[in-house]
Amino acid sequence: MSAGLPDRESPSGEPAALDAGARALLFTEARTANTFTDEAVSEAQLHELVELAKWPPTSANTNPLRILFVRSVEARARLVSHMSDGNKAKTQTAPMVAVLAADMEFYEHIPRLLPFRPELREVFAADEALRERQALFNATLQAGYFILAVRAVGLAAGPMGGFDRDGVDSDFFLDRPWRSILVVNVGHPGIEPWFDRLPRFSYDEMTLEI
Repeated sequence: MSAGLPDRESPSGEPAALDAGARALLFTEARTANTFTDEAVSEAQLHELVELAKWPPTSANTNPLRILFVRSVEARARLVSHMSDGNKAKTQTAPMVAVLAADMEFYEHIPRLLPFRPELREVFAADEALRERQALFNATLQAGYFILAVRAVGLAAGPMGGFDRDGVDSDFFLDRPWRSILVVNVGHPGIEPWFDRLPRFSYDEMTLEI
């Protein structure tokens, strides 16, 4: 039995529910980290979290998310130069930083990823607006799973949207069809890493039933 699953056997094909501890780790007690220790994030941890993050549903299984891990001093300095002022120090000091991007040529992989509908490659190739919309939507969906995967392997995530996307793309992705969507600091939480928990909407405020 996997850690975090209830002590029961689920019927064949029926997913078992996560226990309270696992739900807290991923959702209710999870927070956005603003400071980190200097403990390094290992290559094994990066592989582990990517192996988890690759499983969300995407339209036609297109999987457009691409990840740039920025570890070197030189690359980190370049990335920091594109961050908004409030995010520069956090990005400079995090043990690992991931730039999440959408591959705008995701459709080239459709024959491999959706082998029973290879003709969809031509549909996306012929419609720039459609492929841009699908790339950005699905990569953003995958980015949410990436954050959950960071938490699932025992690390903290600090996602940030405050950066110059055009600057990042021209600096890091000039020879690739990738467009940055999010920068995520990754590591072990440091001194006073969390802000106070901010409010959330209630069930009744978020939902309708018809």
